[in-house]
Amino acid sequence: MKLSEQGDAFIARIKVSDIAENFGFNYIDKTRIATAVSEITRNAIQHGGGGELVVNQLDASSGIEIQVSDRGPGIPDISRALAGGYTTGAGLGLGLGLSGSKKLMDEFEIISEVGKGTKVIMRKLLKR
Repeated sequence: MKLSEQGDAFIARIKVSDIAENFGFNYIDKTRIATAVSEITRNAIQHGGGGELVVNQLDASSGIEIQVSDRGPGIPDISRALAGGYTTGAGLGLGLGLSGSKKLMDEFEIISEVGKGTKVIMRKLLKR
């Protein structure tokens, strides 16, 4: 899914929530996934100038993988950004989007290169 305007973050949240339900996630995990997707897609739109969302089912139906990528300025200090409270949004946010999303998911990875963009890979595993 292409991400280009703020409304796309809301649409992504709804679509991924539906996909998570189809994959067998319960209400609480579905909400965690949707919240993380909302935060990360909003970041890609606001800070990365837009991007792309890709959702995949993990092998043996063990969970969901979400990738959000952009071609924005990149994140110069990933560990600082994940610490929480760090924002580049001119005081418009609390700086908790990345760190909060990481806490909501089981696996979380950021690949970023300054001047080239950022890719966030998140996974939530099904608890059976």
